[in-house]
Amino acid sequence: MKDRETGSLSNGVFHDGNKPAAEGTGSSIDEAELVRRRVRLEEQLSALRPVDSKPQNAGPVVGYGQALKLGSEFIAGILVGLGLGWALDKGLGTSPFGLIVFVLLGFAAGVLNMLRSQGMVPQRRVKPPRD
Repeated sequence: MKDRETGSLSNGVFHDGNKPAAEGTGSSIDEAELVRRRVRLEEQLSALRPVDSKPQNAGPVVGYGQALKLGSEFIAGILVGLGLGWALDKGLGTSPFGLIVFVLLGFAAGVLNMLRSQGMVPQRRVKPPRD
């Protein structure tokens, strides 16, 4: 038995009262009835689908903007790591080890920021303080 709410079979009868055609025989439902069912199904599906405010195919401009955003987040992570490593090396005289370590950390931070902006990695949640 299938679910009644989805329009499937329940005790061999569709929820609208129609019986399915027997296998191997021609359908007794005329084309107008099929069109009416299809239209009703499309209305039910459109009521259940979420409404997107953005168009599905907005063109290549959206892709360029997304690529620019991802690229700038990646480069920013590397530049921040580069700057921190250089400052650490100048201050402590540990050249080039601080620069190497912080450029690698900047690279990792840039990749993580790109993945977060694409929704592939969840945002970090701050836990509320305990009483």
